[in-house]
Amino acid sequence: MIIEEIMNTHVVTLTENDTIEAAIKLMREKKIRHIPILNDQREVIGIVSDRDVKDGTPSIFQSDKASDEINKPLKLIMKKDVIIGHPLDFVEEVAALFYEHKIGSLPIVKEKQLVGIITESDLLHTLVQLTGAHQPGSQIEVRVPNKAGILYEVAGIIRKHNANIHSVLVYPDKKDDSYKILVFRVRTMNPVSVINNLNDEGYSVLWPNTPGIST
Repeated sequence: MIIEEIMNTHVVTLTENDTIEAAIKLMREKKIRHIPILNDQREVIGIVSDRDVKDGTPSIFQSDKASDEINKPLKLIMKKDVIIGHPLDFVEEVAALFYEHKIGSLPIVKEKQLVGIITESDLLHTLVQLTGAHQPGSQIEVRVPNKAGILYEVAGIIRKHNANIHSVLVYPDKKDDSYKILVFRVRTMNPVSVINNLNDEGYSVLWPNTPGIST
């Protein structure tokens, strides 16, 4: 999946000469936490977050300074070293950027023009959709040898039980790199027969590990 498919194209923006008060009002009105700052060519020159606004305004115990501070321009508090993305970037690559740089939003730029924005909430929503966690079903985790064709073999066992697979995640076994963990989200509320079949074929089912289900 690419960013173009999930980005928000209706982006609320301001200029560097708009006031901190304007940013506060927009954040409250639109229920957003990040505002890209653009120049006259719609190029991203900065970004302001709710944290920047809080850090740039006096506390409630300094009300005498509040009026002066909130009327200052955003160029005094905006972050100028903005990390940006492209509409054709892959979602997983953008998620890695969020993780690595500890950011809460990413302006999306094409030919130097702002065309969208991605937030942490967008990524979380996409993760839920990709994993099928919002759909009724069951999760099955299987520990398997790290060898070619193993995913096809395990999926074939699930297929025999007419259990539709919503999604598959694969990650390494932290204790032994010669094994990996397959996490299936399947469309069945009772995975017992699938699990028993997996066990009969010699696979180690890590989840569900519940009374009455041998693993």
